[in-house]
Amino acid sequence: MKTSMLTPVVMVLTLAFAGCSSTTESGAVGASRSQLLLVSSAELNAMAEQAYAKLKADASAKGALNTDAAMLARVRAVAARIQPQTAVFRGDAPGWKWEVNIIESEQLNAFCMPGGKIMFNTGLVRKLNLSDEEIAVVMGHEIAHALREHSREQVSQATAAQTAIGIGTQLLGLGGGASQITGAAYEALVASRFSRAHETEADRIGLELMARAGYNPQAGVSLWQKMGSATGSGGGRPDFLSTHPSDSNRVQQIQALLPTVTPLYQAARR
Repeated sequence: MKTSMLTPVVMVLTLAFAGCSSTTESGAVGASRSQLLLVSSAELNAMAEQAYAKLKADASAKGALNTDAAMLARVRAVAARIQPQTAVFRGDAPGWKWEVNIIESEQLNAFCMPGGKIMFNTGLVRKLNLSDEEIAVVMGHEIAHALREHSREQVSQATAAQTAIGIGTQLLGLGGGASQITGAAYEALVASRFSRAHETEADRIGLELMARAGYNPQAGVSLWQKMGSATGSGGGRPDFLSTHPSDSNRVQQIQALLPTVTPLYQAARR
């Protein structure tokens, strides 16, 4: 292979190694690994802020934003207790521009965008009849995604993969069709695997966050049991068919972590 052909490959590898770091401390649950971070958090946070503002504006125009005052107060109260605990994983996180809102929607969904922009669907709380502890499970999980900057990591992975795919097709003399096939294979075999890893990681960090905030981590078991019943998965959904761990596996992981996080909950209650 000619030196001129090697140069782009070396550049990609150099960027990949240079971009490996960790966004958080490991905490008591040991959530520690190196992450590929090729894009800046400031860039992604700015995009998230714009997207969140548009989401609120659209929901408001439809009369679907913050329509249930009692639920909004509950969700915001849970968030207010968890947010200071984020310092255990990231010293800068308590100072983020946190925002919590709810949208009138039947979908069982909630998320926390980069930078601390949180949204809960009313259907999640109503359909599952969530207690404050179970809301804290979801809240901790979604905040954990933002702390670990999983969105930034996914964008970085996609950037690195597409760069490598482009170089590979040039070196092998393949056409655009082959590049698309290779890209589809990456999405199916690599992206989904990382997404499952992100979900599992968020479960671990989220459980510690809620325990430190004084919410009983045992609620993680009841939440995922409710979720399994509501979605019809019943824990029987194979992991390899989904980007999310099965509900039964989530329950097993929570049960395994209870000896680690329960003392944090007990200390917080004292």
